[in-house]
Order: sequence, then structure tokens, then C-alpha cells
Amino acid sequence: MRRNLLLIPLLVVCGALRALGAPPAAPSHDILVPLTEEQVHAAGVETQPVEAESGVGEIVVPGVVAVPPQQLRIVAAPAAGLVETLLVAPDEDVKEGDPIATLKSSELVEAQRAFLMAMSNANLAGEKLRRDEQLFKERIIAERRLIVTRAEAAQARATLDERGQILALAGMTEAEIAELRKDRKLAASLLVRAPIAGTILQRHGTTGERVQASAPLVTIARLDPIWVNLQVPLGRAVALDSVERVHLPSAGLDGKLIRVGRTVDSATQSVTAVAEFRPGRSPLRPGQALTAILRVKGGGSSQWRVPADAVVSHLNHSWVFVRVAEGFRAVPVTLVSETPQFASVQGPLAVGERVATRGLLTLLAELAEAESK
Repeated sequence: MRRNLLLIPLLVVCGALRALGAPPAAPSHDILVPLTEEQVHAAGVETQPVEAESGVGEIVVPGVVAVPPQQLRIVAAPAAGLVETLLVAPDEDVKEGDPIATLKSSELVEAQRAFLMAMSNANLAGEKLRRDEQLFKERIIAERRLIVTRAEAAQARATLDERGQILALAGMTEAEIAELRKDRKLAASLLVRAPIAGTILQRHGTTGERVQASAPLVTIARLDPIWVNLQVPLGRAVALDSVERVHLPSAGLDGKLIRVGRTVDSATQSVTAVAEFRPGRSPLRPGQALTAILRVKGGGSSQWRVPADAVVSHLNHSWVFVRVAEGFRAVPVTLVSETPQFASVQGPLAVGERVATRGLLTLLAELAEAESK
């Protein structure tokens, strides 16, 4: 397990660490920590060898399933009225155009009445225009009167188009508007339909409730593809550029990393990365918390595999302690990936060198003392 909080006990041990403030720059050189064999034995320091790694490493991070925003729709009441029925239930699949709810709306009745009146005015203006055009051809009326009549007809047609658009915004289909034109029969009920195919995530309204225009009724989402928002510790963010794929052990799915956030959560010091998956029939549900494994491509001969316990955090940087004749050499490394057992690092190491895996508290205290000199 990483020792990210060892800085606090070191303040007690050596009393020589820097005060908290802006993170220092990453060290660029090794630091010798001199220890005799007796001191090493007394401190209980144990070592294990460094191994070369050129394959794929892993970063295990938590994540939360989320719906891509472009695949989410909130179906709202197109007009104020009474919710007669809600025809869908949460987790129900719907197709585009399926009925969602029925509303009784006096606003809808008024909008239809205004549409029919605009239609009558447009018809009357059209007839008047045809009559005046004929009279103008016979030189009975002046051209000015024809111009005025044309303007009145154009205004009437614009008003009719406006009233038709209001009916469409109120949820009436083109077929229903055409039927209203033909039969001139007002309808008090309105059928709300699904704008996309997807799954009902939530019902906001209830049957018998009076709602205002734009009040949400249901939330619909298309769940394929789906996203998982991953919380990656800031120290691991450097490896995100090398992620080949993302694996979800609980669902048996592989996906790809599509976005890495540019901001850091101040509370958790983590970066949000977004992975996309094609779940098919796998049970991925929005809001579900799970664990993801980031498969990180190895960096060739400059990347090494060491026990996870060998990597420690000191002054906001990762270190390993390499055994040398004089004691240990504190080597700054870049942590690429980590599992509970092993860590993949990049740094000036070599195959066969041995790194400390136990007794690291003593070595960190000696490192802090060596830096203070």
C-alpha cells in the first residue's frame, strides 16, 4: 500500500521537513542515504529486485456510470394543464414517438381557437387580395390599395404560420394540425410522445397533478453507448496518455478512454477521465459505482516493475530506495501504473538492483535529514 501520508510522522521524527505550501519541483537527481549494515538490520529493511517491464501495466480506479449528455432528454409538459395519465414506468424501454402522457389543457384549447381564427383571417385576406387584383386589372382601384391589400394578406399568412408553430410547440403533430384545419374541431386533450428511443430513467410528474408549461414529466436516456466517469489520482494522471483500454471487471466489458479532465478536484486531488463503453445486454446502470482497470502500455526498457510497497511519496513526488554499498540511494521515479502487488515506474533504474520494501519509515527519515544538511 502506498505511503502517501508518511510526511506527517516524518515531521515528528526529524523535525526538519519544509512547511506546507506550494508543491516543490520534482527532484532531478539521486540522494544518498548512508546506512551501515547494522543500521539496516536494526531498522528491519528488506529489499526485492527490480524487473524490466515492456508490457501492459494497470491502474485501478473508482468510477461512476453516467449517461452522455447528448443522449439524455427531459420530456416536459408542452402546455399548462392536468396530467390525465402517465403511460410509462421507470426502467421501461420506449421507441421514438411512443405515447408518454396525456394532458387536459385549457391553453391548448385557446391555442387551437386562435389558430382557427388566424386561418379564417388568412382566408379572408386571400379572397380580398384576389378581388383587388382583379379590380386593379380592370383599372377600377388604384395601385396603392392593391399594395395595402397584399401587405394585409402577407400579415395574415404570417399570423397563421405563427399560430401553427404554437400548436406544434404545444405537442400537436402535423397530422393533428391538418385534421384541425379540416374538421375545425377543438381537442381538450394532448398526447405527449417520446422524442427519442431509450429507457425511462425517472418519472417527475404524477397522475392528477396540475402542471405548468415546461414542467418535467419524465427523463429518457439512450444507454448505448454509455460513459463511466473515472476518478484518477493526480499522481497517476501522467499515465493517462498511454492508456490502451479500460476494463470493467464487474461487467466484463472493455472500453476506451475518450476524455481527460483539465481540472483537479480540490477535495480528492483527482482528475476526472471519461471512458466509453458499448454495454449491450450488460447491466450498467446510471449512477452505479464500480471499479475500473486502466490498461497502460509499457514504455520499453526505461520502464520497471517493482513491488508496490517500494514506491513512497515524499514532498509530492514518488521515490524508491535502491540498495548500494554505502546504504541506499533515493531515486525519484514517475509512477505509471499500480496494482495492490506491483507498480510500474519510469526512472534511472537497472535490472538486478534491489529496492527497499520494508523499513521505509527509517529511510524516509534519513532522506529528510540528508536533504536538510
